[in-house]
Amino acid sequence: MSGGTADPVLSLRGIGKSFGPVRALDGIDLDVLPGTVHCVAGENGAGKSTLMKILTGAVHRDAGEYTLQGEPMRRMLTPVEARNSGIGVVYQELSLLTDLSVADNLCMGAFPSRAGLVDRRRQRSLVHAMLDRVGLVGLDPRRTVADLPTATRQLVEIARVLSNDAKVVIFDEPTTALSPEEADALLARVAALREEGVAVLYITHRIEEMFQVGDTVTVLRDGTHVHTGPLANQDEDSLIAMMVGRAIANLYPGRRPEPSGADARLEVRGLRPEGFPAPVDLSVRAGEVVGVAGLLGSGRSELLRAIFGADPVGGGRVLVDGRPVPRGSTRAAARRGIGLLTEDRKESGLLPELSIEENIAIASWRRAGVRGLVHRRRVRDHVEAAADGLRLRFGAWTDPVASLSGGNQQKVLIARWRALDAKVLLLDEPTKGVDVGAKADIYRIIADLAASGLAIVVVSSYLPELLGLCDRVVVVSERRLVGELSAEEASEERVLALASPRGADDRPDLNPLESS
Repeated sequence: MSGGTADPVLSLRGIGKSFGPVRALDGIDLDVLPGTVHCVAGENGAGKSTLMKILTGAVHRDAGEYTLQGEPMRRMLTPVEARNSGIGVVYQELSLLTDLSVADNLCMGAFPSRAGLVDRRRQRSLVHAMLDRVGLVGLDPRRTVADLPTATRQLVEIARVLSNDAKVVIFDEPTTALSPEEADALLARVAALREEGVAVLYITHRIEEMFQVGDTVTVLRDGTHVHTGPLANQDEDSLIAMMVGRAIANLYPGRRPEPSGADARLEVRGLRPEGFPAPVDLSVRAGEVVGVAGLLGSGRSELLRAIFGADPVGGGRVLVDGRPVPRGSTRAAARRGIGLLTEDRKESGLLPELSIEENIAIASWRRAGVRGLVHRRRVRDHVEAAADGLRLRFGAWTDPVASLSGGNQQKVLIARWRALDAKVLLLDEPTKGVDVGAKADIYRIIADLAASGLAIVVVSSYLPELLGLCDRVVVVSERRLVGELSAEEASEERVLALASPRGADDRPDLNPLESS
């Protein structure tokens, strides 16, 4: 780390922001030094996003001073002014134009020209220099962005940000859609920016990433400043306690008793999801949590969708408590007791225009009705029973579900399936975009649901989550089930060895499945 005694590149004093009666930020101070990675930690709703929007000019502060390289930034700062002053942002949702080439994206708004025409030779030279800086030496700049993997797009975005001579680069949840290997590569790139003297502001829910790459941490809670100091002086437990305002002794709920009985609650027999070269066999007992691991694109999510009837299959059967589920019908799957939480809760889970109550009850109105008519009191009782024990934090049942944090939105979807008396829950990235306090709640909920007799299947890109939560882990590679590990056998190294292409073939001691 360099610049320990240098003047701050970015400095905030007494920053305040309100949205109506809600005080989003209250008296926030922040200094970011050159050649350092400054992490910002806090639960959803702590004020991290509002702070970032003030820095980038997307939101105007109500109070406080904001200086960049000693120059005051005006209160009505615009995004263009912020960018031109040296603030660069790599968002979780990338802002590249996917139908254009890498070269055109990198030069957007600043094409080199000669005699009124784009100077393609000079553009190629500039673009190659930009790509070289982020390690994309061999990338053809003529390739369309849509054809690139997510990790490469992220590096292209960083190259574009750096091309504007950014003095501060803000990373907003940059590894959410990346595999562990891709995330490690991105963090190495962040470390390289620090060595170049760039000031980095790093926002993430993944605490282990902060300790991997961060120098300093600022903790926000409920819009107020809680702590700023060296990360070396903290550990995960102390950081979590500052973020949530309470100690979380164990993030994961610990081992449950071995599920009793040999009968499977969920059985998948010879199922052929689209694109899978071999049939899939899988069984999950009542009270069991089974993890599904694999690299991005391995077929994890497609397997869950096929079990639920959301994607076509070429054969095979799904059974719940020995009863077959009609193929290709999500309605039939739900009636048999299968519930699915999709990876993208906003696009294919929640109904943002409806209230919290309506989102929970939407699939089970008839159970709360009387002779086909909606009975408001019975609906409310039905919803309250479904949400009981989930620690759902909200103002009123009639509030829009979009007003909730990511963790509470996920709890709403779990409550929806509880309202339908689900026997099997398929959870695809259940803690994606969720803060650490809500993660602990969701892990406890999953353990409690399993203890009540549900069979649960969890897909996650975050291996510590699977290892801490599941009774066993099955591994998918290139759209095949290639191995299975018990909780005692499973480790990150063993799972990754199986998940890598042909990994199971190279390591026969890792329990390759017969069906692969």
